[in-house]
Amino acid sequence: MKTIYAKRTALLAAAVAAASFAGTASAYNFEVGDTTASVYGYAKLDMIYDADADLGNAVTAGNIRLDGQDGPDGHTNFHAKQSRIGFKTATPLAGSTLNTTIEGDFYGSGNDTLRLRHAFGEWNDILAGQTWTNFGGFLGMTPTIDFTGQPGQANIGRQAQLRYTTGGFSVALEDPGARGQTPDAGFTQPDLVTLTSGEEVEIGRTKYDVAKNSLPDLTMRYQHSGGDFNFAASGVLRELSYDAEGEAAAPQGWDDDSAMGWGINLEATAKVSPAMTLRASLTHGDGIGGYLYGNPTAPAQVDDNGDLETIEATGGTLGMSMAAGSGNINLAYGIATADIDAGNDRFDSLFLNYIWSPVDRISYGIEAGYHTREQADDKDGDAVRLQGMAMYTF
Repeated sequence: MKTIYAKRTALLAAAVAAASFAGTASAYNFEVGDTTASVYGYAKLDMIYDADADLGNAVTAGNIRLDGQDGPDGHTNFHAKQSRIGFKTATPLAGSTLNTTIEGDFYGSGNDTLRLRHAFGEWNDILAGQTWTNFGGFLGMTPTIDFTGQPGQANIGRQAQLRYTTGGFSVALEDPGARGQTPDAGFTQPDLVTLTSGEEVEIGRTKYDVAKNSLPDLTMRYQHSGGDFNFAASGVLRELSYDAEGEAAAPQGWDDDSAMGWGINLEATAKVSPAMTLRASLTHGDGIGGYLYGNPTAPAQVDDNGDLETIEATGGTLGMSMAAGSGNINLAYGIATADIDAGNDRFDSLFLNYIWSPVDRISYGIEAGYHTREQADDKDGDAVRLQGMAMYTF
């Protein structure tokens, strides 16, 4: 029986840069009784030069300076945070196969600390644990050297879930407020001290967040795979809520409220010739939040009357891969927009790269990226990033 993870890994190898570099056949396999175990991973060096603002280890669109803002230009950053290691097992059990996976990389908080990526088990088409969200996939994602890739795709992050799969259809209950984010229900209040003169002086501010997760997110997905054209459709339903009852510091009018959020994703990949592959995706929702990767805003916010208002957001991606020599030239574009009255409302990214493998298990790549940020008041800015990488797979 093919596992859910194996299906997702195959897609990842076809559409995501990291897996495209590493491949899926490089694991070291060994037998322990009836169990087949494997260890896999890679070491990757990222070499980054930001011509304008420092965009971070992976492109962070919010770091792009707006036109007219002052700041230092020219930043170099070398890191190996994307390097990862994983361990998988497969054990025949009661007419099916028990599969487990644990995987980590070094994008944890702090200085190159280990971060949990996957930790799940699967048996009889039921998956439990942390892995890729069931909303969206990799069909519309074109390989980039940048770790996070195109904005506007469905969020391909990982979160805890309980999932059932039958054929090409899967349904899951997922951790609310993780990848999907929580409503913007935060506020600050001043910390005051009274001087001997009787005057009150502000010495700081305390942050409060009264967003609440009451129910798991429900995700559904159907995927058709096979041949030169593959497509998928996904949906998410989620409850968004906040509760400020009993919070004396809450703004006037805040009490509690909830709203329903939803999102849809369509994605496809087409091999139009032996040398060329096209990819595209469209994601839209109201209260979709972080299920849209690169969404400039939260899924909802509390208005002046204390009502929780969902925020509509839309994104899309287009990409092309062309075989050239021992690798591929990739051109990728992504856009994410949100319908808001203040703050960031649009992020765009354009990538052009060449990724090649001179020998098995070794990959190199060079990439140029152009990234823009726009606010609701029409202020905008842009930034250029140049990036190279070397990857060694085991």
